[in-house]
Amino acid sequence: MIRTRTFGVYVHVPFCRLRCDYCAFATYTDRDHLMDRYVAACIAEVSRARSDEGLPAATSVYFGGGTPSRLPADVLVELLAAVPRTAGAEVTVECNPEDVSPERLATYRAGGVNRISLGVQSTAPNVLAGLGRHGSERAGEAAAAVHDAGFDSWNVDLIIGGPGESDRDWERSLTGTIGPPWSPPHVSAYALTVEPGTRLAADPARHPDDDTQAARYERTDEMLAAAGYRWEEISSWARPGHRCRHNRLYWDQGDYRGIGSGAHSHRAGRRWWNMRTPDRYIAAVTSGRVAAAGEEVLNPEQRRFESLALQLRTRSGVDWTALPDDPDLAGLVHRVGDRAVLTVRGRLLANQVTARLVPGPGARVPAGTLPPCA
Repeated sequence: MIRTRTFGVYVHVPFCRLRCDYCAFATYTDRDHLMDRYVAACIAEVSRARSDEGLPAATSVYFGGGTPSRLPADVLVELLAAVPRTAGAEVTVECNPEDVSPERLATYRAGGVNRISLGVQSTAPNVLAGLGRHGSERAGEAAAAVHDAGFDSWNVDLIIGGPGESDRDWERSLTGTIGPPWSPPHVSAYALTVEPGTRLAADPARHPDDDTQAARYERTDEMLAAAGYRWEEISSWARPGHRCRHNRLYWDQGDYRGIGSGAHSHRAGRRWWNMRTPDRYIAAVTSGRVAAAGEEVLNPEQRRFESLALQLRTRSGVDWTALPDDPDLAGLVHRVGDRAVLTVRGRLLANQVTARLVPGPGARVPAGTLPPCA
């Protein structure tokens, strides 16, 4: 059997109704008037990538943001139709619960979307208020609508350690999410991080406590394992057969093409990123100029080290010989065959384990997170 080589397309949708207090992504609450021109520019960028770069057919497509569900459903499907993809490609759309409706989901399904990622973050109203998060009050209705629409694979995003969150708040959010009637096949649970320049960063009283987050993460892993989920990457758990293929492509250091403002791309060790604001992006694409704002080319040793650093975050781990014989690693990794795999405690201290990987000249730990996927 000939295996299709994986290739991803990430489409960035920068529009939001309101900006959450912890968000540092390239998103905007005052640019909805640009939607039609933005989508036209994205379609033009795809067309140019097909003719100039030989854009491969995507095995996965991911609409992230921002809030992709801010776009009218038929407009998003029109953009999806411009992206070449393989038969059976995984196509994910991030949705805010308040945007979900049977009509929207039916349009998505008819247009080729087969995976939904719901940004819930918490089911506790006081925690949502502390995060400056809006719309998740309708999360239960949205989850039911996704079920009823017949989506086999879908995901719920949660945040660990939001302002004002108690242990009971977190356990109720998690229990309510993974139990009936929700029971999503995939769950992402991210520790709240304080990003510079956000409203959260300017309010130390709302900053998370590391020890509290660690304890809740350990409890999360226990509860998800008991419910039939297995961890796939530090912040992701899935039931068998439901891991996110697009997410896995990132951790495997695969190739992907980013479309839209602020989107990142990677091909064979070259990374580049588009202009951050939708206004400048639209102007560049419509005038026939490239949308890229910068790039970097990794040497072979940098690629090898980054591959190890990324693989270490996953359940497949890295070759046992990639780690030194260091007593400080006791309890942080365990041996599975010829692989070194992070323990639960090791996942909490993954950066420390990564720093012990033995790099060659010019190698470095990846500076930031790759494009998001649930």
